[in-house]
Amino acid sequence: MLKDKIQKALNAQMNFEMSSSYLYLAMAAYFESENLNGFAKWMKVQSGEEYGHAMKIYGYLNQRSGRVNLAAIDAPKSQWKGATEVFTETLKHEQKVTTAIDKLVDLAVTEKDHATNAFLQWFVTEQVEEEATAMNILDKVKLVGDNKNGLFLLDRELGMRAAG
Repeated sequence: MLKDKIQKALNAQMNFEMSSSYLYLAMAAYFESENLNGFAKWMKVQSGEEYGHAMKIYGYLNQRSGRVNLAAIDAPKSQWKGATEVFTETLKHEQKVTTAIDKLVDLAVTEKDHATNAFLQWFVTEQVEEEATAMNILDKVKLVGDNKNGLFLLDRELGMRAAG
């Protein structure tokens, strides 16, 4: 059985992951409106991954006889100035997720909840990858700048991302 503090924190993280999924879907819609379908596909896959993260927590809560509490998700922003702004925001968002996961791990350690700590280690590792990927794409987008040919090639590259 989960302690109340842990259950509440896991529910908050689950909802944060759902909100992340929604944000990346909004970014996908933005890219589609700009005819950057490869960028859009990358964001749709990212949205699906975030949803999967939320469901991983959902499953864990149920496995540990916890209670799942779904909260309202605010509407994400829907307009950006371009790919650089989108991926700058993506990197900042992933850093924010990392901070939230780290706080959850700290809570699990403080509460001596070894099972939750072990469960969260997957997320710790995942966030290293998420931040590195966002930073890599942001670097490429900055390198390309407003060059249409470069943007076209990057759009093609990002469009090859496969789900999960």
